[in-house]
Amino acid sequence: MTPESSAERLATVDAPLIGRANFAPGDIVRHRMFDFRGVVFDIDPVFANSDEWYEAIPEEIRPAKAQPYYHLLAENGDSSYIAYVSQQNLLPDAEGGPIDHPQIDAMFEGLDDGRYRVRAIHRH
Repeated sequence: MTPESSAERLATVDAPLIGRANFAPGDIVRHRMFDFRGVVFDIDPVFANSDEWYEAIPEEIRPAKAQPYYHLLAENGDSSYIAYVSQQNLLPDAEGGPIDHPQIDAMFEGLDDGRYRVRAIHRH
């Protein structure tokens, strides 16, 4: 018996139940339950973090894995950080103002109409 190749392993990945991401890089979002907001800088079509991270979420609020997950440059009243959040837990941010995060200028060119412009070097 030979080990599976990467292509064979990838071929067995199930498609997410949600057909598309609701947000795109540059969008400003707010967490549905916790008091923080952030700007999307990357998207995973399904959960792609560690099992330890996932299991640390209390079961009664643990989101499904088969949905988009967003990497955010996030801020709250005390600090800025990087957050990893499921689609079900994000809402569009009505505030629309700038995000206070030290990595904003490295990834984005500026804020237009409540949305950050992704620097060309970071576009896929």
